[in-house]
Amino acid sequence: MKAILTTIGKDQVGIIAGVSQFLAEKKINILDVSQTIMDGYFTMMMMVEIKDEKTDFAVLSDELNVLGSKLGVEIKIRREEIYHAMHQL
Repeated sequence: MKAILTTIGKDQVGIIAGVSQFLAEKKINILDVSQTIMDGYFTMMMMVEIKDEKTDFAVLSDELNVLGSKLGVEIKIRREEIYHAMHQL
């Protein structure tokens, strides 16, 4: 399954490393990434692929919330289908 992961917060050292390390440990592949710093705020959007069909999306989302708290950013993950459905309306 593919998902969109967004990370937003005050720019600081280690955000990309922390998110990337978490994803690598979960065996979640980064397919595409875009990041920028806007007026001191870090923003990153990733398209990721979760190959393990047994992955509990709610648990993954909760773990990313905890990671975001540690890194001082907000991390959200949403299934790719949600974006497709929004654009079908």
